[in-house]
Amino acid sequence: MTEVAVSKKGQITIPVELRRKFHIEEGSKVEVTEEDGVIVVRKLPSIFDLAGSGAGKGDVEELKKMLDRMREEDV
Repeated sequence: MTEVAVSKKGQITIPVELRRKFHIEEGSKVEVTEEDGVIVVRKLPSIFDLAGSGAGKGDVEELKKMLDRMREEDV
């Protein structure tokens, strides 16, 4: 466990070891929540983290049919 100080503005610094471990870089988004009286900080996935996560889960022909139906509804 690493102790960090809270600034006058309520800011904290995530220790470098944790930023490296969880690939938190400048511009990364984190979520701050409260769970059972504990403050929890979680890294939010970026679009790049999600790339390929749906591979093999869709049928190309079925997706084309869905797009065609959606296009018809827009007309």
